[in-house]
Amino acid sequence: MIKTKIKKDDTVVAIKGKDNGKTGRVLHVFYKTGKVLVEGINFVKKTSRPNRNNPQGGIINVERPLPLSNVMFYCGKCKTGVRVSIRALGSEGKERFCKKCEETI
Repeated sequence: MIKTKIKKDDTVVAIKGKDNGKTGRVLHVFYKTGKVLVEGINFVKKTSRPNRNNPQGGIINVERPLPLSNVMFYCGKCKTGVRVSIRALGSEGKERFCKKCEETI
């Protein structure tokens, strides 16, 4: 199990690869493999046989998971990829915050 501060529905930015600089929403985090599926990032072409959903078949675009090390959390206030940290609030629990501007996430 990989520990990460990135959760589902967070906005992240790709920092490596062909989609460097693109932002998207996290659809799923794969904790066992250390990968994350991001909406609109890392499309690959896949051939498809004819089936009920796609009677003609052909080449389709599919989103593939990215390694967690290739994405950073996107802060809306800083407008860049930032590191995330956790601080304790005493009896109220914990909260995540941006290390650059100290904004609560």
